[in-house]
Amino acid sequence: MTVRALPSVLLALLLLLALPAEQEAHEIPSDVTVQAFVRPEADVLRVLVRVPLFSMRDVDFPVRGPGWLDIEAATPLLNDLVAQWIVAYLAFEEGGRRLEAPRIVATRIDRPSDRSFLDYETALANVRSAPLPADVQLPGAQALLDVLLEYPIASANADFSIHPDLAHLGIRTETVLRFQPPSGVERVFRYEGNPGLVELDPSWWFATSRFVALGFWHILGGIDHILFLLCLVIPFRRFWGLVPIVTGFTVAHSITLIAAALGMTPNVLWFPPLIETLIAASIVWMAIENVVAARLDRRWGIAFGFGLIHGFGFSFLLTESLQFAGSHLLSSLLAFNVGVELGQLAFLAVAVPALGILYRRAASERMWVIVLSVLIAHTGWHWMTERGAAFLAYDLAAPVLDLAFAATVLRWLVLVLIVGAVAVALQAGVRWWEGRRGAPSAGAIPSGAERG
Repeated sequence: MTVRALPSVLLALLLLLALPAEQEAHEIPSDVTVQAFVRPEADVLRVLVRVPLFSMRDVDFPVRGPGWLDIEAATPLLNDLVAQWIVAYLAFEEGGRRLEAPRIVATRIDRPSDRSFLDYETALANVRSAPLPADVQLPGAQALLDVLLEYPIASANADFSIHPDLAHLGIRTETVLRFQPPSGVERVFRYEGNPGLVELDPSWWFATSRFVALGFWHILGGIDHILFLLCLVIPFRRFWGLVPIVTGFTVAHSITLIAAALGMTPNVLWFPPLIETLIAASIVWMAIENVVAARLDRRWGIAFGFGLIHGFGFSFLLTESLQFAGSHLLSSLLAFNVGVELGQLAFLAVAVPALGILYRRAASERMWVIVLSVLIAHTGWHWMTERGAAFLAYDLAAPVLDLAFAATVLRWLVLVLIVGAVAVALQAGVRWWEGRRGAPSAGAIPSGAERG
């Protein structure tokens, strides 16, 4: 580059720096909220979508003045943006048949203060209305984009499902989708990211299979639940000796899981971190007991007590997922429990033989019980202190003694009575089981060979 060309290059750089920031292709938004209505009417499926305008990326939106969005100049760009960023990532099915590409009926840029998406009729009328005046002072980063799509369908009474993949609109994308079938009973779905295939009015079979899979992978993906199960079986490896223990844990977490799904958990922010802390404490307790002296006759009772806590832990995931159950709440709850039990059995099917191989290769089985338990206790202790610190960070104010509190106390008393009755029944069942097998009713079990 010659010396004469230097002033021209510097002038070009200054001009580039002086361009308004709004004209540059913007980065991925950190938080994006998608609002949507889905309503089948006669031979068309109407879909209303509202997204932040700047979630449509790789485009230079025209601006005017000090940086206001040029609404009149930006409107012709909207159809192509909707096709590229929304339509391409929405797939609807009618009775298992994928619907054809929709017609983009209307698009509209709106202010962040607009409240039309509170209900379907208002949102539909708004997106069909005239564009905002050209002189509206609207920053591009705050603008909303409303879209009306229409998919051709055979019948409004068919079974519809959606496969939304709109997570690409932001780093964290939350969707609130309202499905309004001809029956008039609106179903609301709220989820983050891409949830996979969602039946808008799910069949019994679809809901059941979805929740069986959810429970199965939840137990296998939850390292704290896995470590607790491992603590249960480290000293008692034989199948028949594990039956009362696993049964106690299963029955207990089923009770609190169902109770939580029915709304019996405290509606306070500190309850989830409290439960997570207690789950970590249960791992520490079981590991220490394995080191000190694990007793087969009382292990089922301890598993039952801690199972009540773990059931609340399972419920935190289930509460968010029950929206996909449709009208099949009870069967979905039972299916989730079935999935959890299948996951437990899959883990035990691997863990018990693996422990047997490990113990046979060791000079002392007791040594391996202590080593494994100490390692698990160390991990559980760190979890317990970290989660406990998070729990204590909350303001634990005293409850307000009103009718709502009294109703909550009554519901918990009923739950306590149910737990007590089930515990008594389980105790009788365990005694019958041990009597049938001729197993000892008390005493520590020193070695795996005596736990048949």
